[in-house]
Amino acid sequence: MLKIDNLTAGYGQSQVLFDVSLSIEAGQVLARMDTEQLQAQRRQAEAQLKRAGIGVDTARSLVTQRQAERTAAVAVVAQREAQLDAAERRLVRSEQLARSNTISQQLLDDDRAATEEARAALGAAKAQLAASEAAISASEAQIVDAEASVDAAKAAIETISADINDSTLKSPRAGRVQYRVAQLGEVLSAGGRILNLVDLGDVSMTFFLPTAQAGRVAIGAEVRLVLDAAPQYVIPAKASFVADVAQFTPKTVETEEERQKLMFRVKARIEPELLRKYIQYVKTGLPGMAYVRLDPDAEWPPDLQNVLAP
Repeated sequence: MLKIDNLTAGYGQSQVLFDVSLSIEAGQVLARMDTEQLQAQRRQAEAQLKRAGIGVDTARSLVTQRQAERTAAVAVVAQREAQLDAAERRLVRSEQLARSNTISQQLLDDDRAATEEARAALGAAKAQLAASEAAISASEAQIVDAEASVDAAKAAIETISADINDSTLKSPRAGRVQYRVAQLGEVLSAGGRILNLVDLGDVSMTFFLPTAQAGRVAIGAEVRLVLDAAPQYVIPAKASFVADVAQFTPKTVETEEERQKLMFRVKARIEPELLRKYIQYVKTGLPGMAYVRLDPDAEWPPDLQNVLAP
């Protein structure tokens, strides 16, 4: 749900409310929605992005620390291996000397105990090394998670920014405001209508012809329009559409005579150059008469020859 903050006919930060029948240029700002809630959401997402960035730095520092601990653990393992090797060598010599009763049994037992102690110390050092490697893997996983949080925060900011940009309604084309649907301060749901804009660059008159005449109208055929409101002006146009089905028919169409009464819809389009010249006088819904030249070689009667020039 969006609340209309301003309905404007100006550009940029203009605060001039648009009026009915006002001419609008393509790209002109028509309405600005209330984006206070979206702005707050974006600030929250930006704060989450900063927090996620700090999390990435923290996780990387932790990985560095774990790698240093692993290096230290590797050194301890090497030290314990050297100590175990020395103890085992000493034990071998002691066992040889003990067989010849050169040393006491107490010294032999001490060397055996020292060897077992060195072996146990090596096992503990290897376990510490394995723990350090596991800690590195966990820290690297934290980096991935923190980076994912950064990407999620960036995506949230982009989404909210897109919604904020969409809250500024711009005219897709030049035209005239026919009537306003929404009022200032009104709350609209997604897809709600704010105004009705008429495209004055594409104006046509719709009229109906019976079967015999409709079948002879060529696309692009010359048409002369005379409006009831301004009968002194003859407006040039061209046939741009002929319906492929009848718009209304008699009750029965069993005979050829009845089929001739079928009426087909025809549209005559006024050239854009002419519309631009008389744009201030262009109105919609005006009734009038349309004259179609079915024979390209036929001459227009005198009262239809003095047409408006682009």
